[in-house]
Amino acid sequence: MSTATAAREREPGGRTPRRALRAGRRRRGERGERFAAFAFLSPWLIGFAVFTAWPLIYSAYLSLTDYDVINDPSFVGFDNYAQLFDDPKVGLALANTFVFTALQVPLHVIVSLLLALLLNQAGRAAGVFRTTFFLPKMTPPVAVGILFLLLFNGQNGLINAVLGLFGVTGPSWTTDPAWVKPGLVLMSLWSVGASVLILLAALQNVPRELQESARIDGAGAVRTTFSVTLPMISPAVFFIVVVNTIACLQTFDEAYTAFFGAGNTTYGNDAALFYVIYLFQQAFEYLHMGYASAMAWVLFGLIMVVTAVQLIVSRRLVHYEGEAKS
Repeated sequence: MSTATAAREREPGGRTPRRALRAGRRRRGERGERFAAFAFLSPWLIGFAVFTAWPLIYSAYLSLTDYDVINDPSFVGFDNYAQLFDDPKVGLALANTFVFTALQVPLHVIVSLLLALLLNQAGRAAGVFRTTFFLPKMTPPVAVGILFLLLFNGQNGLINAVLGLFGVTGPSWTTDPAWVKPGLVLMSLWSVGASVLILLAALQNVPRELQESARIDGAGAVRTTFSVTLPMISPAVFFIVVVNTIACLQTFDEAYTAFFGAGNTTYGNDAALFYVIYLFQQAFEYLHMGYASAMAWVLFGLIMVVTAVQLIVSRRLVHYEGEAKS
């Protein structure tokens, strides 16, 4: 090839037209891939912007206003937040919520872990039991609230009837303030199925060699469980603790259906007045939307603080496989 011919086939930058064409095609291909990615993500992005981001921003604005849905919002600054400290029911609702959370989360984890350990030994029958334990999770929360009234009725409920067979006089679960929250905690165990499945999956991923080594060293079943199995599944346990803590701090459905449903004047009890229930009453019964928005942001802050504390504590208690311990 002559020097003149080679010069004609080259661009001023030194690249041949063929290479420039390939580079252009590659750039167009990358742009096409980015466009396709955004096209597939757009339903979620639009949904997030419309149903999450915008309501979040607007509720922050409403928390600084006096708004009753009917009239336009009027700016009041931080008066709604200041009013929270003077409202005795806010303190009552927070106390009820934290007590319920402190009772429910440990019991939920213990029951889920025990059931998962049993299922892990079930062999071929595990599939049937997994389905059986998970089905109650599909029950609508409103139905669970009604079921609570039927099962825990102090006069003729099934729970007290069973206790009576053993000579135990059952308490007034739905009317005695001391037993309302324990009753709701027990009822919440109806839906431990999802946690059981998570822990079962974690248990099945524990290396058998570690358990066999512990048995060879003379460790019994209990010692092996606490020294080998639990540390290996601690990330799953921690996940369940965090998720259930957040869920308990937002408890609403079952308690509202059982104690504060429409036309329900029989079982109303301040012992079941959880924070989100009081927030709902302020927003949709009294139309104090600005005050309710302030309550929502306070709850958001509390959940963030509680979760941050759990994350800090987890650094010492949670073992991640392959992570070196100091």
